[in-house]
Order: sequence, then structure tokens, then C-alpha cells
Amino acid sequence: MKMKRIAAMILACVLAVGILGSTVASAGEAVESPVAGKKIAYIMLMTPATIFQMWSDNFQSTAEKLGMQADTFFCDDNAETWQDRISQCAASGYDGLMVSHGGQEYAWSFLSKILEQYPDLKIVTFDTPFKDENGEVAKIDGVTQFFQQDAGFAAGLVEAIMALPENAEKVAAGEPLNILQVQQGAGYNSPFDRRQVGYQPYEDEGKIVTLERIAPTNDQQATSSMRDVTEATLAKYTDDQIDGIWCCYDAYAQGVYQALSANNRQIPMVSVDICNEDIQFMQEEGSQWKACATTNWNLNGEFACRVLALELADQYDDIAAAPCYYPEIGAWMEIPSTIVTQEQVTSQEGITIENLDLVADASYSDPSWMPTCDWMVALLGH
Repeated sequence: MKMKRIAAMILACVLAVGILGSTVASAGEAVESPVAGKKIAYIMLMTPATIFQMWSDNFQSTAEKLGMQADTFFCDDNAETWQDRISQCAASGYDGLMVSHGGQEYAWSFLSKILEQYPDLKIVTFDTPFKDENGEVAKIDGVTQFFQQDAGFAAGLVEAIMALPENAEKVAAGEPLNILQVQQGAGYNSPFDRRQVGYQPYEDEGKIVTLERIAPTNDQQATSSMRDVTEATLAKYTDDQIDGIWCCYDAYAQGVYQALSANNRQIPMVSVDICNEDIQFMQEEGSQWKACATTNWNLNGEFACRVLALELADQYDDIAAAPCYYPEIGAWMEIPSTIVTQEQVTSQEGITIENLDLVADASYSDPSWMPTCDWMVALLGH
């Protein structure tokens, strides 16, 4: 009898768990997306490089999980095409647009006019600064702007140079490191300006000395131009006079790397942004490319779709509750940065931008900074 009672109790527990599981599953299945049926688009000024295609793929897959239809349009670095595509999508009935890399000299004025004409349209922007006709920073009500954590990129890379074994003695002695900085002048590009914000304190605090600031002379051929400029600059210095080369952008860094390799110069370098070619250079024997600063371009696409979906659901409070939201600036968000080192990308064979999560720090794949809400958790898992 005792065994029968125990068996009955076990059976009751199993049934209870089964019923509870069924209830939870049913509740999960019953969750309705408030944005189901919405039509959205990702409109990118630039060409479909690998990282932007990763963004697009995850933007679209996230949209599908939320019940939306998503399209992608690349504009081949043509500002007029970018504006035309936005106008066409607005006119053809899209509910929301994720627009990327618009220029600060026209984006605020153009998008303000679009929203005046289509007041129900929702827009989210990436790497698109807003400045009014007087050149002052401006906002557009209802439009969430987000950027990469550019200052974090810059600071992390200075720290990476300071952490190199070859620089340990100088750092321990409190001596400043001599840095060759690859950076365009103020006002050239808004993300570059934000990267300078992260670099400058190290100079102000005497931790680094900037020997020179160099940049390509022909930005239409940025890599080859940067190679030539770097070769001419390096001719002025011996290897031990430069403790590191800090690059604001990987297209420039590729030219720097080519100059170092061609001339057998043993000077460590670091760069903002990452792509498969960068990783290949870092993996070469004897490479001086020591680190890149990046964000996770798979997560970026999901993040962009989440922000746009919350706008469409009129849940701006949930956007503002995200850890990456900066209320003192306005509707402004920044995607956290991660440093990827040469040691990481050479630790396993076959590492590319697509599977970087296998070797990068845990922060690279951590989605906890994203905005969310109950129905997103139910539909997306977090």
C-alpha cells in the first residue's frame, strides 16, 4: 500500500508538471505581437559589406519572429539614392524605417520633412547625426537615434596598446607612450569625432603623447592612400620611437598594415571596426595588428528591430529603460563596444567575423543591454 501511495504521488506530480508546462506553453503561444502585420525596412546608405549584411539578416529574422515583414535596401554610398528610397518607402505604406548612415548636413532637415508628410511613420536612425540649418545639434520628436559606443572603442584601444608586453616597462614607470594617431580632423565624420572623445583624455592625463595625426589624402581610395601616407611618415621614425599606431577606422588601418608589412616595421597597431580582411591580416605570421574594437553585428540587427518595434507599439518608456539609453542627450542610445585581440582570432582555425563569438569575450554576445518588454521576452526569448 505504501508503494502504491508513493507511485500515486509521483504520478500526481508528473501530471501537475505536465499541466503547468502546458499552461505556460499555451500562455507563450497566446502572446500576441502588437506589431504583427507591420511592414518595415532597413535602408543603408552604404554598400552591402559583410557586417551590414549580417545586420540585415538579423534585422529581418527578428522582424519575422515579431510578426512583421521586413525588407532591406542598400544605396551604394549615394546620399540622393538614400533619400529617394526613404521617400519611396514612406509613400508606399511602410509603417517603420530603420535608416543608417545619413549625413549630418541633410538628415535632420530631410527626415523632419518626411515625418511632416507622413506623421504616422516611425523612424529609427543609426550613425545619423542631426544638425539644424545653423549647424547645431537637433532632435526629431519620436525618432530614436543610436550609434556605436565610439568613445569606448577609442579608450579600449588605447588601453590595449598600454597592455602590450613591449610597453609594460614604460607604463609601469609612468612614462607616456608615443602614439602615431590615424584620425581625420574634427567635423569630418561624426563617429570619428566621438572616437576622439575617448582618445583625448589619455593625452590630457599624460598617459600618451601623440607624435603626429595622419589621415589619407584621398578618401575615395582610402586604403592605398593611407599606405602611402604611412610609409612617408614612418620614414621619419625608428621602430623604438613609436609605441603604437592608433587607427580610427579599419579601411585606414589596412593601409597602415600594408605599409608596416612592406617595410618590415615592428610597430604594434590597433583599429576601430572589424571585417574578415582585418581578421586575416591579424592572423598572418608576424602581424603587428594587435586588436580591433567592434560591436556584434548580429546583435546590432536585432537591436535595431527591437527599437523600431517598440516605437511602432508606442512603448517609448521601454526604449528609455534600456541600459544603453542616455536621457541627458535625448532619445539617444549607444551599442556597447568590445575589444577583439590578435590572440583571440588566432586561438582557433577558421575564425571569421561570422563566428567571432567563439573566441571573443563574453560581453561580445551579451544582449542584456537591449530594450525589451514582456511580449518581446515571450516572442524573442529575452
